[in-house]
Amino acid sequence: MTRTARVAAQAKINLVLRVLARESSGYHSIETIFLRLGLTDDVVVRVGAAIHGRTLDCGGVLPAGGLGDTKENLAYRAACAYADATGWPDRFAIELTKDIPTGAGLGGGSADAGAVLRALDALSPSPLGRRLVELAPSLGADVAFMTIDSPTALARGHGERLLPLPALPRRPVVVVIPSFAVSTKEAYGWLAHDRGSYEARATALSPPELDSWEGIAAVAVNDFEAVVSRRHPAISSYVDAMRAAGAQPAMMSGSGSAVFGVFPDPQSAIPGLVTATQARADESARGVVVWTAERVEGVETSS
Repeated sequence: MTRTARVAAQAKINLVLRVLARESSGYHSIETIFLRLGLTDDVVVRVGAAIHGRTLDCGGVLPAGGLGDTKENLAYRAACAYADATGWPDRFAIELTKDIPTGAGLGGGSADAGAVLRALDALSPSPLGRRLVELAPSLGADVAFMTIDSPTALARGHGERLLPLPALPRRPVVVVIPSFAVSTKEAYGWLAHDRGSYEARATALSPPELDSWEGIAAVAVNDFEAVVSRRHPAISSYVDAMRAAGAQPAMMSGSGSAVFGVFPDPQSAIPGLVTATQARADESARGVVVWTAERVEGVETSS
């Protein structure tokens, strides 16, 4: 018998992203506020005796070169990590239908990985439950957030120290996706080069300050934005255009290249979308209006 789990893997934006000290391991500590969006990949996981081996099939909106080596894909690695940790399953089939852009700082790969972990736990004869998050750090800084049942969270460390936050009031978000992608590895390299020696200090973020959009706008910052904008000036143009159109906050997400603006209502979001995507005559960009998520999409299982 084959059992199936389906999950809508939600994209994320970073409302705050501070890059702190580089540790002896070579990784940086971060401080960030994650927020899920209503922009999703469709993730289907199948297990059972009728499944042969371990497979990953990808469709939907893909980059020109595809998603690369299957064994390096975060969704595939997540399934392998679950199997290694629990001894189950020995075989699986994963199907991804991509809609979240890659290389955009929207957490598409991490969302897929988190969705696979949640799907397998829903299918497992011995689910990990709250311990599921322990598998996430080895996969990436965003993956732990993608395994928990909270649409908003404050994260520190390598993204594994999570404090769920109350859901913010639902608002439309304009997301601008430039024609170029940004490698996370390159972004960290640019940050290290431009900063030189520095003393990294975490912000004293307090949950009571983060329960309104006004509070979020007061602390919103992304340490990657300035250094990526120096290499890709279009980033600043898109941010400035959305701020002028009334977005609060407007900023780059993650290590880029996507830029987002949170608007008070759809009536202001649509002109913001048009203004932002036309901000650079020398650069092509596409945009979309999505909504912030008030809940995490559940796992649907069937036999």
